[in-house]
Amino acid sequence: MNANIKKVEYAVRGPIVQRAVQIEKELKEGVKKPFNEVIKANIGDAHAMGQRPVTFFRQVLALCSYPELLDDDKFPEDTKYRAQRILKACGGSSIGAYTASQGIECVRQDVSRYIERRDGGVPCDPDNIYLTTGASDGIVTMLKLLTAGEGRTRTGVMIPIPQYPLYSAAIAELGAVQLNYYLDEDKCWGLDISELQRSLQAASKHCNPRVLCIINPGNPTGQVQSRERIEDVIRFAAKERLFLMADEVYQDNVYAEGCKFYSFKKVLYEMGPEYFNTVELASFHSTSKCYMGECGMRGGYMEVINMDSEVKAQLTKLVSVRLCPPVPGQALMALVTNSPQPGEPSHAQFLKERTATLGDLAQKAKLTEEILNTVPGIRCNPVQGAMYSFPQITLPERAIREAKEKGQAPDMFYCMKLLEETGICLVPGSGFGQKEGTYHFRMTILPPADKLKILLSKVKEFHQRFTKCYS
Repeated sequence: MNANIKKVEYAVRGPIVQRAVQIEKELKEGVKKPFNEVIKANIGDAHAMGQRPVTFFRQVLALCSYPELLDDDKFPEDTKYRAQRILKACGGSSIGAYTASQGIECVRQDVSRYIERRDGGVPCDPDNIYLTTGASDGIVTMLKLLTAGEGRTRTGVMIPIPQYPLYSAAIAELGAVQLNYYLDEDKCWGLDISELQRSLQAASKHCNPRVLCIINPGNPTGQVQSRERIEDVIRFAAKERLFLMADEVYQDNVYAEGCKFYSFKKVLYEMGPEYFNTVELASFHSTSKCYMGECGMRGGYMEVINMDSEVKAQLTKLVSVRLCPPVPGQALMALVTNSPQPGEPSHAQFLKERTATLGDLAQKAKLTEEILNTVPGIRCNPVQGAMYSFPQITLPERAIREAKEKGQAPDMFYCMKLLEETGICLVPGSGFGQKEGTYHFRMTILPPADKLKILLSKVKEFHQRFTKCYS
């Protein structure tokens, strides 16, 4: 088999989650546990955590799936108009037909107009938009395109540590070289240009650094990059001739006072032609996060900037191999980027639902930070954005020794004990990468507030019990 596959690891669905599934089966079979349910706080799966789908999205998707409903008076006229427009763009007026490999043209136009509105009028060419199977598909596709060379000429990909393990998994599968740069936990997971420089210089001796990946807002760390820092990153990429990949799937998930989302494209454009006409950039978005939470629909897009026309032709060829992204996901992306406007029948309800979801997440972000920071031995930075907290945990030396004797990372040992004793499923920080000698876990803020309070209370009690046991 492909030896690179053996190197692939994906902690978000790793051993902890596999054990959680086994425990759920045991509970159903009547096995006695010190808890009644498994609370999965390991993954950013909003609807699985109880978040309600946006009514407008589901109405249009229902109409697209079963067009006979277009005659039903229960559906508002703006939902029917959106559905008819999407169906008209599909072969045989059916979302069961293949589409163009790059995605339905009118959807790419919607995405283009959305980006222009978001970025205050910065031009966007629909031909630079590729619809994807979630953002993950676009990220992996781009890494495939950019990985080349052998030995010292092999492509090096710079990724933040902690990182979302999709990146390390894709790099391992492709046989590229993973180049770590560390975020500064003491500065709310800030990005330091001197750390990028250190990583690049160290890597230049054994590979060819070509790609710089940024996750903003951060996953798993929840930080939101300032405009000034984004400018610094762009200058660094321009100087070192690096291809920028901007993972911006949490762009609506910004909670902390004084924080604001700036797209890399907008900042790049406003830095002037010296940068906007030269720096190569691919940015990614998804229907899975923000207020939508439609993870299973697998909708996403990527926009490419300053890509050489011949390379772009190869990218188009590469995406054509998988025929097309799921059409329901494409339809959903059309609705996210062309949502109800003032004066349309669905606008008031849409706005109410969107505002409520984002407001709820903001409250839970604050709640998580506040409660975790009351626990001796747990230190949690502000959850400025995204959907996760990534607190540092202090572990007793005896627990660290026992974990190593069992061949486990100490925070994996901790999280497995937490699961077995409380039914709470978290992901150990070692699955995302962390500085040597530090330990963390990632926890989503998605559970309903009442369940989140119970979860945090159980984590607090467990940490105190664990610390006492191993001290």
